[in-house]
Amino acid sequence: MLSKRNKITRSKLFLAVLLVVVMLLAILVRVPAMAVTTAKHYTELEFPPLPELELPEYTRFQLDNGIVVYLMEDRELPLVGGRALFRTGSRFEPANQVGLAGLTGIVMRAGGTSQRPPEEINELLEQKAAAVETSIGDTVGSARFSCLTEDLETVFGVFSEVIHEPVFAEEKLELAKQQWRGAIARRNDEPESIAAREFLKLIYGQDSPYASTVEYETLNNISQQDLIDFYKKYFHPENMILGIVGDFDMKQMRSLITDKFGDWQPSTKAVKSPLPTVTQEQVGEIFFVKQPQLTQSYIQIGHLGGKLDSPDYTALSVMNGVLNGIGGRLFNNIRSRQGLAYSVSAYWSAEYDYPGVFIAAGETRSDATVPFIESLNQEIERIRSQPITEEELSHAKDSTLNSFIFNFQEPAQTLSRLVRYEYYDYPEDFIFRYRQELEKITVEDVQRVAQKYLQPEKMVTLVVGNQEAIQPPLSSLGDDIKITSIDITIPEPS
Repeated sequence: MLSKRNKITRSKLFLAVLLVVVMLLAILVRVPAMAVTTAKHYTELEFPPLPELELPEYTRFQLDNGIVVYLMEDRELPLVGGRALFRTGSRFEPANQVGLAGLTGIVMRAGGTSQRPPEEINELLEQKAAAVETSIGDTVGSARFSCLTEDLETVFGVFSEVIHEPVFAEEKLELAKQQWRGAIARRNDEPESIAAREFLKLIYGQDSPYASTVEYETLNNISQQDLIDFYKKYFHPENMILGIVGDFDMKQMRSLITDKFGDWQPSTKAVKSPLPTVTQEQVGEIFFVKQPQLTQSYIQIGHLGGKLDSPDYTALSVMNGVLNGIGGRLFNNIRSRQGLAYSVSAYWSAEYDYPGVFIAAGETRSDATVPFIESLNQEIERIRSQPITEEELSHAKDSTLNSFIFNFQEPAQTLSRLVRYEYYDYPEDFIFRYRQELEKITVEDVQRVAQKYLQPEKMVTLVVGNQEAIQPPLSSLGDDIKITSIDITIPEPS
C-alpha cells in the first residue's frame, strides 16, 4: 500500500506531465498557421516614411569677449558633455615643424594647468568618471569634457583651466615626442596606411599641409616655447565656439560659462591665417610602392575633389550610393560577379573649406591587380557615359537619406553639426538643405555630375604590392604608361 508521501509525489508528477502535454498541443495547434506564412524578399518589405528632420530646441549667444555658445538641454540621462572648437589646425604649422599642432593639442591637456598639476587632474577626473581632452587636427583645434550632472561645476572648472591656463610641461612634451617617434618607426607596418598616406601626397603634393608627414627631424625642431607660441597665436576667446548638451538648467549653465570664461580677455595678437592653396600635384600616372612580402595589392585611384558647399554635392552623394555598398555597382560587378576584390569602393569625398578627393580603392590578389584596375576604370567610365536606372536611383537615394537621418538620432549629434557649420561659416539652414535637395535628384542629375566631376585623364593610380607577383604586370595597362616607384624609407634625423 502506497504511503501518503508517495501519493503526493505521484500527483505532482502527473500534474507536471499533464502541463507538458497541454503546452505541446498548444504549439502543434499553432504550427499550421505559422507554416503558411512565407518570408518576403527584402525588396517587398514596406517601411513607413522617414520622419521630418526637426532640431531640438537650443540657445545660441555670444559673450562680450567673443566666445560663441550653443546650449541644448537633454534630460534623458544625468550627463553633460561639451566641446569647444578653436580656429587653428596643423595646416598652419611651419613646414620644418610638422607635428607642432598635434603636440600642442596633446600637451595642452597632459601638461596640467597653472592651478593643478597633471596628476591631480587625472586623479580628480578618474574619481568622478569624467573626461577632459584636447587635440588639434588638420583644420580645427578641439577641447571636450563629459561628466555626471552632479559634477558639472567641478569638471567644467578643470575644462576652463585647461583651455586658458595650460603650462605645457617639458617632461610631458618629451613623452609625447617619444610616443610619436614610436609611431614613425611603425608607420610602414600596415600596407593600408602606406597607400592612404602616399596617395594624399600624390594628390596634394609632398609639401602640402594636407599631406604632410611627421618625421624624426621635424619633431626635433619643436621646443616647449614653440608649443607656447603656437597656443598663444590661436587660442583666444574670439577664436572659440562652445557647444554643450545634456542634463542642466539653461540659466545656471549660462551663469557657469560666464563665470569661467567671461573674464578671458581678447588678444590683439589673435590671427586668422589664410588657408593654404590647393592644386593637384600628379596627373594621369601610375605609382608603385614595393612590398615584396605581400600576397595582395592595395590600390587607390583618383584625383582632386571638391567642397561640401558645392551646389552639386548632393547629386554626387547619390552617385556615391549607386557605386557603393551591398547592391552597388562595384560590389555587384567587381567583387561578386568577377571575384576581383576583397573590398572595393569609390567616393567623391568633400571637405568643408578646401577640396577633398575622389578616390576609388580596393584590395585584391596580386595576380588580379591589373584586371581589378581595368574593371574599376570601366565602372567609372560607365557611370559617366550611361544613365543609371530608376531602380539604382531609388536605392541610392533611400540608402543615402537613411544614413543622413541617423546622424540626428541624439541631440549631441545635432549640436555637433550646428557648431561645425558655425565654425566653417556655413549658412544656418545648411542642415536642412541636404535632405531637401536629395529628394529632387534625378537620373539626369547623376549622369551630369559624373560627366562633370569624374575626370579619367586626371586620375592618379597608386599600387602597394609585390611587383614579382603582379602578373600581368602594371605595364600591360597601356603602351605609353609611365610607372614611378615611390621610396617610403623613413628618413633618419640629421
